[in-house]
Amino acid sequence: MSLGEHLVELRKRLMISAIAIVLGMIAGWVLSPWVWTMLRRPIDEIGDTGRDAILAYNDISSGFDTRMQIALFIAVLIASPVWLYQLWAFLAPGLTRREKLYGVGFLAAAVPLFLGGAYAGWLVLPNIVRLLASFQPENDAFYLNPRTYLDFTIRLLLAVGVGFVMPVLLVLLNFIGVLRGASILKAWRVAILVIILFAAIATPAADVWSMFILAVPMVVLYFIAVAIALLHDRRVDKRRAAEFSEYGLDQTPEEAV
Repeated sequence: MSLGEHLVELRKRLMISAIAIVLGMIAGWVLSPWVWTMLRRPIDEIGDTGRDAILAYNDISSGFDTRMQIALFIAVLIASPVWLYQLWAFLAPGLTRREKLYGVGFLAAAVPLFLGGAYAGWLVLPNIVRLLASFQPENDAFYLNPRTYLDFTIRLLLAVGVGFVMPVLLVLLNFIGVLRGASILKAWRVAILVIILFAAIATPAADVWSMFILAVPMVVLYFIAVAIALLHDRRVDKRRAAEFSEYGLDQTPEEAV
């Protein structure tokens, strides 16, 4: 395909993705009151303790803007199968058969892990809000801008979701030959330290269970990724050894170095 044909194909894929997101916003608009009720529950729980905690809309359009932002967030999630497929359909013709298999495997594992991570972030959100609210004097009113609070919750859910996907990325890097399983395993102490620090930063709550909810699954996923990478390396090494033995070589170029 020429450059012009690639651009036409890209425009087609973007248009289909945009239409899917617009249609998803209709569903998002309908679901947004329920989603907003769920997201604001930690603020309501603080108010139930007797503190003056509310979400304050400081201009006329704030309520509409907040609902539109929620609808867009829902639309991107609902339409994700469509725009992910369009992205894949645009890139797939330039990939080899093996690269296509790796891409499909990555998406099949990454999507549920991301959703699981976002759910874990939702579980610890109340503890984070309660802790951060505790730094304010009890005699002071706890007024929050809805859009600021919504941005905070979305960033938290996205950050934890991405954190759960990182082990899959390590496996992908191993499969394409960038990282060896032994190298990933060798860094297990650093990985656990980084995971604990990430969980501690993402869940700055006095309840240590909130940190464990995030840290333990991420550690388990990390070692699962290590096991998969080591098994893959063993298969690759055996196949290469068999290929080089046909030429009378006892070592692969990597082993010789």
